[in-house]
Amino acid sequence: MTDYGHELLFGTFVTPTADNPRQALDLAMAADTAGLDLVTFQDHPYQSSFLDTWTLMSYVAARTERIRIAGNVLSLPLRPPAVLARAVASLDILSGGRVNLGLGAGAFWEGIAAMGGRRLTPGQGVDALREAITVIRELWDTDKRGGVQHDGEHYQVVGAKRGPAPAHEVPIWVGAYKPKMLALTGAHADGWLPSMEYLSGGAADLPVLNARIDAAAIQAGRSPTDIRRLMNYMGASQSPSRQWAEELAALAITHGISAFIIGGDDRAITERFAGEVAPAVRELVAAERR
Repeated sequence: MTDYGHELLFGTFVTPTADNPRQALDLAMAADTAGLDLVTFQDHPYQSSFLDTWTLMSYVAARTERIRIAGNVLSLPLRPPAVLARAVASLDILSGGRVNLGLGAGAFWEGIAAMGGRRLTPGQGVDALREAITVIRELWDTDKRGGVQHDGEHYQVVGAKRGPAPAHEVPIWVGAYKPKMLALTGAHADGWLPSMEYLSGGAADLPVLNARIDAAAIQAGRSPTDIRRLMNYMGASQSPSRQWAEELAALAITHGISAFIIGGDDRAITERFAGEVAPAVRELVAAERR
């Protein structure tokens, strides 16, 4: 059994389409009422058919009571890290500590460049993300004296005042697949947030990918348990609820996945996932842990 020691979380992955804006809000509110832990939103600022993710997250935070909210994942090249740090902290304070930060190094570079973002190589994207995580955490650290100073290759911050501090310790989750990004995740992030559909070998890839994160964590003087393992599913399983629960429990028990986020933008599936699948997964994993 691989157990990184994190509580199990269950969430939904919402597409913020502009032609049906009510759908995203209704799904988020349904997830909140049904008892899911997370509602997350795709972030593609260059996609004109999508609502702006951060605006939608803020609106959802105001219309929900308890569910945690995150981008899945925010496109860093179009969101300056110092400004993003203040936005995250502000929404976390206003929502009562319900914001998590999902970050990506960037993809769809044509769209990013069309919106005025920098076109980076994959290696530059990794380096920029590493710098951004440093800047964000420095802005949040109000216990330190003096302004934030960061003279990096990709970002420069010259004496920015610290704060506000978030209402809770906001975890930074990184979407990662390649070795350099996995190493960054192990060394600097609080969570790994891939999508099952993007793993070429599916769950069979997880031992190798987990091992790369673990090795990077240890090399950085961290414990592998510092990094939560999450998993997106672009679509919901068509299996009966019990079978679906057994499939997810096996991933938790064998590979240490502790957060499951489903797509599909379907209210009925969201409610079934919350009411039938999530409790069964928790039961199966708890029995194995005992």
